[in-house]
Amino acid sequence: MLTKTLANVLAVVLAASLTLSAAEAPLADLPVTQVTLYKHGVAHFERSGELKPGSTARLDFKPGEMNDVLKSLTVTDRNGGKVAGVRYDSSEPVERRLAEYSFTVGNQASLAAFLDQMKGSRIEMKIGPSDTAGTIISAHAVGPDREVLVLLLDSGDIHTYDLSATSSLRFSDPKLQNQLRGYLAVMNLSRSKDRRSVYIDSLLSANARNIVASYMTPAPLWKSSYRLMFNATGDPTLEGWAIIDNTSGDDWNNVRLSVVSGKPVSFISNLYEPKYVNRPVAELAENQAAQPVVYLGAMRDQGSAKKAADAPAPPPALGAARMEMMVAGNLAAPSSIAAAATGQQMGELFEYSFASPVTVRQGESAMLPFLQQKIAARKLLVYSENYGVNPRDAAELTNNTGKTLDGGPITVYDGGAYAGEALVETLPMTDKRLISYGVDLGTRVTTAFDSTAAVVREIQVKRGVLTARTAVQETKTYTIKNVDAKAKTLVLEHPQRYGYTLLERKAAETTPSAYRFEVPLAASGTTTFAVKEERLFDQTNGISNVTPDVMTSYLQNKSLSDNARRQLQEIAQKKNQIAANDAAFKSATDEFTSLTQDQGRIRSNIESLNRVSGQQDQVQQYARQLAMTETRLAQLRDTQSNLRKQKATLDGELAALIDKAEF
Repeated sequence: MLTKTLANVLAVVLAASLTLSAAEAPLADLPVTQVTLYKHGVAHFERSGELKPGSTARLDFKPGEMNDVLKSLTVTDRNGGKVAGVRYDSSEPVERRLAEYSFTVGNQASLAAFLDQMKGSRIEMKIGPSDTAGTIISAHAVGPDREVLVLLLDSGDIHTYDLSATSSLRFSDPKLQNQLRGYLAVMNLSRSKDRRSVYIDSLLSANARNIVASYMTPAPLWKSSYRLMFNATGDPTLEGWAIIDNTSGDDWNNVRLSVVSGKPVSFISNLYEPKYVNRPVAELAENQAAQPVVYLGAMRDQGSAKKAADAPAPPPALGAARMEMMVAGNLAAPSSIAAAATGQQMGELFEYSFASPVTVRQGESAMLPFLQQKIAARKLLVYSENYGVNPRDAAELTNNTGKTLDGGPITVYDGGAYAGEALVETLPMTDKRLISYGVDLGTRVTTAFDSTAAVVREIQVKRGVLTARTAVQETKTYTIKNVDAKAKTLVLEHPQRYGYTLLERKAAETTPSAYRFEVPLAASGTTTFAVKEERLFDQTNGISNVTPDVMTSYLQNKSLSDNARRQLQEIAQKKNQIAANDAAFKSATDEFTSLTQDQGRIRSNIESLNRVSGQQDQVQQYARQLAMTETRLAQLRDTQSNLRKQKATLDGELAALIDKAEF
């Protein structure tokens, strides 16, 4: 007989132990009964089933799902009882967990090699019809095909047994037996690294319990898509489909399915990975210095709730009778579906619950209708300057369905034919939204720009500072040519600009970035539409720095009050006096400079003539001119002195006027 390996005989050796373990804790099945899909990367699952007395329910998850499961798991006993607790597989590496045991079980290890690690342990064996027990002394192979076990029997005898003759064996110590069972459980976990198990234990009782376990796990976002079908008359039909993906690892058999529109906050908190801290080494106080203590501050989070507005009565959903209104062969006819999904507001979220159970196998996806009813809509054209020459075919949707419409793509059918596609954001109840789905080649738009000169609208003076509020008007004229032989309505989007105010016209509605104007277009005609805006800006200067000419222009402004005009006139007059004084001083200074230069020239001439005989008459003439210049220079010095005094007086008077000026 070949040598038995531990892998070959372990199932036989521990059959009784494992059978007892299964009998002590039978596993109950909790199938998926309800699924709720969200828009932020998680899904809510509910599992329910019967948990018999003393049994355990096992839920399997991917390792990446465990953090969300541990954060959100709730367990309810519908019979009013209690569960004993929840256990789950550790995330520690298998090698680290196996290293905690005093023995190893290798894949190719023999039974003798394993038992030889258990020297000193008491073991019970069944050999043929006889039962034997003793303490292990050693175990080893004898040749290539025989293994023996050496035992110290209770009688004191030492006996050797052929392991190939044993039909079963177990350790007498329950703790050691449980250690072996735990070791094998860890090895079993290593073969299923892609799954982690959560165990729900029931309290021992006489009756079975109906257990519900609910939790959140990462999941693909559900998607929505719509079909908007315009008929010849009446409101169009809006048809909504929910697209879902089952990547959970379990089949969804007849589950209650809901999809929720909205984006609640969700995050990952690392709860599954064991966390360790470095503990300080404790010694006597006299042997070490005192350690610092760090205290964390307290935090308090306060939330607020909002009440949802009451939705208006929605139009009825389309039933089987809708088919009587359809034209045979109409490509835009609504789908023959039963959109049996009820909607309800949940705070800031909106939930669609499908009335009929849903079945989606693992790895499959599905399209489920959640809406089919009339919606208020009208066809329009929309134009924004970044569209180029042609406006867009569009529709204005008013959500009177009584439900929140989740954002998604819309395929538009008009008159039984495909008309284009649009994309819409989530549309709450009673809200209104434009969608565009094509380019209207029968309408062309051009623009022209014009502006006016700056006009001072308001003047303010305070603490010596003059602020002039100036206005500039700008006009953009849209020329719209409709070449089609039918009237149209154009929604013109004119951009909002910071600091600009709309003049003359009133927008039909305003978005955060644009004004919207409705412009009726006559058939085969041209329409002009002018949008006039005004921009106000302030120019600030110290009054002392404003020139008399600028001050005069301000005085002519019609927006000035009588009091403001009087104060500015006084300041302007004083500035004019100062300007005249400055001009007189400059004139005297220029003359003084010129005469001083003449004096130098005359003195040079006199000095030259004194060295030449017969020039006394000319020297006398220069001397008389020099005397006259000295007399004029003295007069100019007096004039400059007086002008300086007048300047100081005028500056003081101007400063006083400026200081008290305010309007």
